[in-house]
Amino acid sequence: MQPAVELDRVSKIFRVRRASRGGAAARARDLFRRGTDAVVAVDQLSFSIAPGERVAFIGPNGAGKSTTLKMLAGILRPDAGAVRVLGFEPARERRQLAFQIGTVFGQRSQLWYQLPPRDSFMLLGRVYAIDRERLETRMALLTSLFELEPLLATPVRHLSLGERMRCEIAASLLHSPRLLFLDEPTIGLDVSAKAAIRELLRTESERERVTLLLTSHDTGDMERVCTRAIVINHGRLLYDGPVAALRRTYLETKRITLWSDAERIDVRLPGVRVLSSGAYRTELEVTLEVTPLGRVVDEALRQSAIRDMAIEDAPMDDVIRALYASSAHPGGSS
Repeated sequence: MQPAVELDRVSKIFRVRRASRGGAAARARDLFRRGTDAVVAVDQLSFSIAPGERVAFIGPNGAGKSTTLKMLAGILRPDAGAVRVLGFEPARERRQLAFQIGTVFGQRSQLWYQLPPRDSFMLLGRVYAIDRERLETRMALLTSLFELEPLLATPVRHLSLGERMRCEIAASLLHSPRLLFLDEPTIGLDVSAKAAIRELLRTESERERVTLLLTSHDTGDMERVCTRAIVINHGRLLYDGPVAALRRTYLETKRITLWSDAERIDVRLPGVRVLSSGAYRTELEVTLEVTPLGRVVDEALRQSAIRDMAIEDAPMDDVIRALYASSAHPGGSS
């Protein structure tokens, strides 16, 4: 099966003008011949994504995510290596590719602010050259799936952020794209709106086998929408594998919450940090390499009977930070 996305040792280098140094004579020379520095944005990056996969593409600011996405969309041409998206070479066949991909940006809208969503959908149908009958059928389907009927006649400026994002995603799916780029699709949304958007994305990907490539600083998007994570930093690949395995590979701590018969317990062991301590309840963070969980539980039982106990992984945010930290030190995991 042909991959939906394939990068083979792709690099992108930008030339940045060097800051002026010296006096007036040096600055005058720079007007005619200023030196430049090479900034490597993407460095020998390789990965492939199968049709229908839901992939989180993450990294800190300046990691090379945006540059990579622009090469995938054909906006930038790689300096080295090969890029294929849905069988197209993006930089050379950008127009053909545009009819096969969709985009959702949490901080940018493809809907006309003064118009109701229905009118925006009709305009986008003309942009993508969708015939009237097919457009009406597609709009009816998406309206039903995304529960948009009460919103279609309301100007976009009067919609809540959650309502607008549902319309944005429907607009991006209007032309039945095979690949959807998502950039911070839940930014600014409340908890219930985030859950609804994540469920819609996952359901639509499964129903129509749309490939999702999601970038987000919200690890909840990654955990609840995607099955695979690709992590880059300094333009290089750090991790490529299942989201669940990301926890197992880089998780160094566990969190234990203890409900005791004694009003307070005091667990003093190496690698154990008290996160909170209240009446009959103690929350601990345990560094597994230093102290095993069994020893912590034994120490708690030595002080009091335990009525209940919960053991949880550290938040995914902590896992991602540990991954970034490992890439910053020679000899760290990669």
